[in-house]
Amino acid sequence: MVYESRKRKERAMKICMIAEGCYPYVVGGVSSWIHSMIKAFPQVEFVLLSIVGSRSQRGRFVYELPENLTAVYEAYLEDYDWGRKAKRGKRTRLNEKEYNALRSIISNEDVDWDTVFEMFQKEKFSIDDLLMGADFLEIVKEYYRQRYPYIVFSDFLWTMRSIYMPLFLILQTRLPKADIYHCASTGYAGVLGSMAKHFYRSGLLISEHGIYTREREEELLKASWVAGIYKNIWIDQFRKMSALAYERADRVTSLYEHARQLQIGLGCPEEKTAVTPNGIDLKRFEKLPCKKEGDEDFVNIGAVLRVAPIKDVKTMIRAFAFAKEKKENLRLWIMGPLDEDKEYAEECFALVEALGAADIIFTGRVDVREYLGRMDFTLLTSISEGQPLTILESFAAKKPVIATDVGCCRELIYGDGDGYGTAGILTHIMNTAEIAAAICELAEEKALCAHMGECGYLRVKNRYRQEQMEEAYEEIYERIGWDYGKLWPEEDASWLESESD
Repeated sequence: MVYESRKRKERAMKICMIAEGCYPYVVGGVSSWIHSMIKAFPQVEFVLLSIVGSRSQRGRFVYELPENLTAVYEAYLEDYDWGRKAKRGKRTRLNEKEYNALRSIISNEDVDWDTVFEMFQKEKFSIDDLLMGADFLEIVKEYYRQRYPYIVFSDFLWTMRSIYMPLFLILQTRLPKADIYHCASTGYAGVLGSMAKHFYRSGLLISEHGIYTREREEELLKASWVAGIYKNIWIDQFRKMSALAYERADRVTSLYEHARQLQIGLGCPEEKTAVTPNGIDLKRFEKLPCKKEGDEDFVNIGAVLRVAPIKDVKTMIRAFAFAKEKKENLRLWIMGPLDEDKEYAEECFALVEALGAADIIFTGRVDVREYLGRMDFTLLTSISEGQPLTILESFAAKKPVIATDVGCCRELIYGDGDGYGTAGILTHIMNTAEIAAAICELAEEKALCAHMGECGYLRVKNRYRQEQMEEAYEEIYERIGWDYGKLWPEEDASWLESESD
């Protein structure tokens, strides 16, 4: 807490959490963090503005929403052009200020975001008409001549339309009013938060779990649907959106120091940044069920994850199958939802069958507390992570972790000089032989396995408790709320109260 010693008058704070592609539609990761954050502050009213792909996902919640989450609003990256009928008979060209603002955002030169916000929010017009109109065409032609005259213009034009359609749809989103906007990433969420701050003069907090720009860059470099120079054009788009969020935010948090340095390298002012690690409730992992009858003969390996490409479950399956050839009493429990990417899940099932790998169990969505106590250690083979909650949960259950060297995994397993010791084994991504060797090592060295589990428990107990995370965010919320007049000293409040009424 801050300002406890100062006499003040408070009114209930309202926070709008803005999320892209996660809560409350999928479990784990950022979704779990958002859910726990809302529940951690029952005295605060939250509303949620969730960005999803299309209306086909509308209302498909997989969480029971907390009581203090009073409303859920949705924004769509693909949608019908609701502005078309409203625009008939009205002007179809931009005025000079709007034209220059649109030109600035496409050329990424001194972007006039405020005019862009005003243009999309204050008049409902057809995005189709804008993208197919003369103004957008002329701006794209100019940008093409300056930067990309050596590629086919028609392809370039359609790429620019595909890049700007989701952004323009997001810019037309009607924003719920709140005291603070808390974005769980930069990107489209950061654009909405920045726009809300512009109109409502509210506080803006950005909390990145992974570095959004870097994650999109990695995805685009691997993507087959976009080729050559167009990858760079898409990457530039995500960079300019993140730059906006960093510029407008009052505070920008990350989960670990290396991520903070990446934010600074991407242009975030250092004085805005802060490291706020994830935290878990240790009490939830007390008195877990131990191994059941029939478990004693097996080395149980747990993998708590969404069965999705980013978790690289295929490498996990191959590594386990390879390790099982050397040590027959291994058993792998893959715990988590199977419906996020059904095609990928089917490919994983087929791989298990093709390898003839026995003792791989897909549990689907479960309460991990019913399983973690039965595990000997856990396994994470992701190709990208921030600060995985599954590692913290494993440590809370006194289970060591084998994890790939992504995100904060190195710091979690080895510490950063904290003196608690090594809590698992770190491997390179997609290295089947290395992961298999780590599995065999922990399976054979039971004393080492138990010692590493104790090291992990000490680390999470002293550095990654939920109470510590809540205290950090309570201070940030209060600081931003104070700065924006939402928490007032009683002696100074009267003129603000009368004005706000």
